[in-house]
Amino acid sequence: MDILIVGGTRFFGIPMVNRILANGHNVTIATRGSHGNPFGEKVNHIIMDKTNGKSVKNSLGAKEYDVVIDKVAYSSNDVRSLLENIRCNRYIQMSSCAVYFDEHLLIDEDEFDTKSHKLIWLDRTNDYAEGKRQAERAALEFMDISKCTFVRYPVVIGKNDYTGRLKFYIEQICNQIPMRIDNLNAGTSYINESEAGEFLSYIVDNSISGAVNGCSKGIISQKEIIAYIERKSGKKAVLSQNGNSAPYDGNKMKTSFNCKKAEHLGYNFSDISSWIFEMLNVD
Repeated sequence: MDILIVGGTRFFGIPMVNRILANGHNVTIATRGSHGNPFGEKVNHIIMDKTNGKSVKNSLGAKEYDVVIDKVAYSSNDVRSLLENIRCNRYIQMSSCAVYFDEHLLIDEDEFDTKSHKLIWLDRTNDYAEGKRQAERAALEFMDISKCTFVRYPVVIGKNDYTGRLKFYIEQICNQIPMRIDNLNAGTSYINESEAGEFLSYIVDNSISGAVNGCSKGIISQKEIIAYIERKSGKKAVLSQNGNSAPYDGNKMKTSFNCKKAEHLGYNFSDISSWIFEMLNVD
């Protein structure tokens, strides 16, 4: 198949593209060109501004793609500038579990109904969650939901995570810098970067429509993360309301996501305990 990937040159985009290539597909990546092309001549590389409809149209021309994977859909206008100017048979959007309004265990996909959400045409804003909701909703203005897949992940963690959020806890504890955490016991689900990329590549060859959750089994609290770093470093975390805000703070209760839909498709996610502590490299 001819696959167009918008984004994909960083973080879990790398294992995703490598797996799609290994499965024998023709891959074109479209990026702004800011981070180079780690795949070399294995892919076609197009430079374009995804937020500019004219740039998309001029860059992609009249070619029709079997599948488009949109890893940089942060608003309704992001999606419009892309889908107004390309032709494709299937559209896979990298969405987020941030679209859900409530926190509880085993959140189902239907707890945010893309079709019924009111569409507002907007550019990228500081409201990440609403931007993702609007990105999903906008896709349905151009594609039937039977041809759309909205992949919803919680926080993605891995060795190539450029955000540095997990390293924050290690650095704060090892350097005895105060940090602020509102609820130590509130935990959530995570997904490893390699699995995040692998599942996206999996649904290229195993079509599924509508929203689908993806995450490791189980949850980890900030308390457990901190306790592990304390044991490995021999230092005690300094917690203070005046400290630096912890990046994984914000959950009011334990939160996880139901992945039965992905499992029925044949994909089995790992247990979170099998990999997450390997990410905490304490010198």
